[in-house]
Amino acid sequence: MHDFVYDQAAIRVIFGAGSIERLREEVQRLGARRALVVSTPAELRFAEEAARRLGDMAAGVYPEAVMHVPIETARAAREEARRLDADCCVAIGGGSTVGLGKAIALDSGLPIVAVPTTYAGSEMTPIYGITEAGLKKTGRDRKVLPRTVIYDVNFTLSLPPRISGPSGINAMAHCVEGLYAQDTNPIVMLMAQEGIRALSRSLPAVVREPSNVDARSDAQYGAWLAGLVLGSAGTAIHHKLCHTLGGSFNLPHAETHTIILPHATAYNRDAAPEAMRLAAEALGVSDAAQGIYDLIRAMDGPIALKDIGMPADGLDRAAQLATENPYWNPRPVEYGPIRELLENAYHGRRPA
Repeated sequence: MHDFVYDQAAIRVIFGAGSIERLREEVQRLGARRALVVSTPAELRFAEEAARRLGDMAAGVYPEAVMHVPIETARAAREEARRLDADCCVAIGGGSTVGLGKAIALDSGLPIVAVPTTYAGSEMTPIYGITEAGLKKTGRDRKVLPRTVIYDVNFTLSLPPRISGPSGINAMAHCVEGLYAQDTNPIVMLMAQEGIRALSRSLPAVVREPSNVDARSDAQYGAWLAGLVLGSAGTAIHHKLCHTLGGSFNLPHAETHTIILPHATAYNRDAAPEAMRLAAEALGVSDAAQGIYDLIRAMDGPIALKDIGMPADGLDRAAQLATENPYWNPRPVEYGPIRELLENAYHGRRPA
């Protein structure tokens, strides 16, 4: 076995149906007295429920989280936290909401309690992203890592199938890249394989039967593992492309990950054969890229960038941005092959 370093910060996890009942207790454990609850406008009802459970410990509700955390939204949220004298942030929602909580913590150091309602996995990572002037910049900082994560499956039951599927594939992308990341290790690879296995098994059932609590719980488990992988190992061309497309063209986050993943996987197929073997084994297929594409099709998920708002005349710019300052990748990141990848993803073609 080769030498490696495994560095994982501790996060307290409360997992199970009804675990939201422990929210006030968990905030108290942090020594906080005034918690700002943040959410997207669509998830305001969840934020209000959380505030009711917090009672006099709720400093207020800020339901203004949006995709890709625009710098203007981050600044407004930070100011609201200061105005309300908040000493804790409760982020209830998906990656957009957790991302806003992280933007607040990056500036103020406020501890975060995350209550995920999707399968994004962001709640388990020290990674943050803020979009300014059309460019999404990401970074890592331990102070944005949530202190406690409450996985209550009941908060995912209203997530529509059209969102559940892409949200889960977004999590799966973390696992796939974790298998061939530059700093991967045997522990990360175990979690990545198990995450792919749990998600590929549960997501079709979640989409077919949105009220299936067992399938939803399995998907949460897979997303938890995916977040741990993302927080423990680096990312590569898949995430670089998705950050470029999301930040520069304002494409929906989970759908973009869903469309790009089969093509990014195929891009690295020959350069990372062992990772591809492990991914295919977890999926129960012979080829990982083809298996992911077929899984998305089976869930009636998005397969073409043109269908989620990507302009055809933006493909050249996207390829240029993605190759100017590329993340490490097992295969060299070159303009021509990346432009071809984006062309195939734009039309929704089966990966070669």
